[in-house]
Amino acid sequence: MFADSAKVFIKSGKGGDGHVSFRRELFVPAGGPDGGDGGKGGDIIFEVDPGLNTLTDFRHVRKYIAKNGEEGGKKRCHGANAENLVVKVPEGTVIKDFETGKVIADMSGENKREVILKGGKGGLGNMNFATPTMQAPKYAQPGQPGHELWVQLELKVIADVGLVGFPNVGKSTLLSRVSNARPKVANYHFTTLNPHLGVVDLDGSAGFVMADIPGLIEGASQGVGLGHDFLRHIERCRVLVHVVDAAGTEGRDPIADIKAINEELSAYNPELLKKPMVIAANKTDSINPDDPDPIELLKNEFEPEGMTVYPISAVSGKGVRELLYAVYHLLQTVEQKPVIFEKEFEVEYAGDRNLPYTVTQEEEGVFVVEGPRIEKMLGYTNLESEKGFQFFQKFLKENGILEDLEKAGIQEGDTVRMYGLAFDYYK
Repeated sequence: MFADSAKVFIKSGKGGDGHVSFRRELFVPAGGPDGGDGGKGGDIIFEVDPGLNTLTDFRHVRKYIAKNGEEGGKKRCHGANAENLVVKVPEGTVIKDFETGKVIADMSGENKREVILKGGKGGLGNMNFATPTMQAPKYAQPGQPGHELWVQLELKVIADVGLVGFPNVGKSTLLSRVSNARPKVANYHFTTLNPHLGVVDLDGSAGFVMADIPGLIEGASQGVGLGHDFLRHIERCRVLVHVVDAAGTEGRDPIADIKAINEELSAYNPELLKKPMVIAANKTDSINPDDPDPIELLKNEFEPEGMTVYPISAVSGKGVRELLYAVYHLLQTVEQKPVIFEKEFEVEYAGDRNLPYTVTQEEEGVFVVEGPRIEKMLGYTNLESEKGFQFFQKFLKENGILEDLEKAGIQEGDTVRMYGLAFDYYK
């Protein structure tokens, strides 16, 4: 079954934690730190696979989780980086953030491979934190967490020309006559439920790709009928061909049909009306000669608006050649660059919030808190001001330092020391 949308969960890998260890070496305090760094977590990468043309695979697998990086080891051993997880998608897939609907990436044109979620960085081992004043650091940096996201995948057909029109007006018949496509053709509504693509070859030209878009009904822009399943595929097309039943074999008015379709296009995305359009007045071999000429009525109504009318019969082939060459020449006036959806959503990655620290009991009633996170905070905090001290207290609470002191067994009235500062602990 053709599938052109899917909701999937993706998660990048966590970085491996840095290691705390000390080598045995004479005259070096605590043997000297030699804890290695953790490995990087796996990225989530989306890649175009030319062999795919639907999103069917995502109906069976909805979660894609990369592996975590390995922890660092002794003797400065670096933890192994995790393998990246590559997710294959067909060309034309748009990846959106599910909650906001904003575009993360459009896998079209030259964009064949993109990192959607980066894996967490590996944490630094304690060998990185040795200083002249802290020669034996007992802390290492934890690996950065992975990131997770629900994304919406939408496959938007990539075609030069899109055939649009109400059900049963002859779009599939026209496509099967002019290309190698073999869509299902029958005399009932909604024969076409999925887009069909065909390559149109013309003498003396390079040809073009034409798509038979599923039939439209009024209210599609609000999701009625095939709704957005129909409309999303029009966004890629460079030229639109309105196919109408000029003979009105089912009692429909072709002029009203074109106006209704344009209203739905405008309601879905006003930019669609800026695309070049022509009208293929089909089923001319069934026109009743006693009725007013529908071709003239269509020309009088739409040609002043720039939409040329071409009378055709998709069954007999009459007028089809003229239509195709007119469409080909119209394509030459339109920018060849394919429609690419701009990136609207950026994944936010944490900075150095996970710098390490340790809480140790130096002696009875005295606890020491040290580490790069504490040093960094003290470097930009003025504890002599009221606001600075309030920030200091908030920092200790929000970073879990007070909780760690309580786990270490601190009691009210005990002393806490931080790089030359000392204060009594009270709840």
